Amino acid sequence: MQKTLLLCALLLSACASSNEQIFDGKLQPYLTSTPAQTSTPNVITVFETPVPTSTPAVYVIQAGDTLSELAETFKVSQDDLRAANPDLNPNSMSIGQTILIPDPSAALAAASTPTPVPAPVTQTVCHPTADSGLWCFALIQNPTADALENVSAQITLLDADGTTVASQIAFMPIDILPPNSSMPVYVFFPNMSANVTPRVQVLSALQASASSYLPAILNNTLAQIGNNGRTAQLSGQVYLPPESQTATRVWVAAVAYDKNGTVVGVKRWEGAGIQPGTSINFNFAVSSLGGDIEALEFFVQVRP
Repeated sequence: MQKTLLLCALLLSACASSNEQIFDGKLQPYLTSTPAQTSTPNVITVFETPVPTSTPAVYVIQAGDTLSELAETFKVSQDDLRAANPDLNPNSMSIGQTILIPDPSAALAAASTPTPVPAPVTQTVCHPTADSGLWCFALIQNPTADALENVSAQITLLDADGTTVASQIAFMPIDILPPNSSMPVYVFFPNMSANVTPRVQVLSALQASASSYLPAILNNTLAQIGNNGRTAQLSGQVYLPPESQTATRVWVAAVAYDKNGTVVGVKRWEGAGIQPGTSINFNFAVSSLGGDIEALEFFVQVRP
């Protein structure tokens, strides 16, 4: 018998579930309180003053984007874009791929200057892997009544002497963080000892532009946790209301938690477009990098 547990957090959405135990979609978020480890001094929030202009902005590759067009749009050179994204292949950029824009003042101006807002980090954890790497997660909260976008954080690893041994920018599985909810940013560190301390600095968190996203509804969501507790199979439908615009891309993200409310896994599913009044099915699995999976949280993002 598989054990099943479900939790939904939706952007402009409603959730219905069907599994061994019936939930009405009105459950409070799984992380109803801040875990004990979240008060440690390894979290730095940088929004007491406006975001510095040296902080990189985040952009998600859209259909038809080219490096030259992005450079022109954001008023930066192609060389600067390549330097900020050393792993980027200009000839094979993928839709949904996240890149950094090295001049955020120009990027924010091009986006009608969104307002930076506080985004507290409520949890940090790193899980070692069998290939001697570390997956690190920082759970970021949106305490406001508005959705946030372009949420990113710098995760820095310190050794026992407090010396920095590695540092990377971490992102969320989707671009938007719904109101009054939490979602992790995450990043993988290869060839890294588990005897390190993560330090997190939030880099960006902006009020979302309503015109950039469409309302969507998650229906018949089902999360089946395997007998070993290490994997969960997720399924459901994303429905686009008839009054909406046509959607070009759809993303569903799932966050897995253990019995202590610690993030143990994240997975994103990407689908094609949806016509208004229709739906698209999703089915994917998420695995745990830590303890047994005890709860799952769904997020959906739909772009015109």
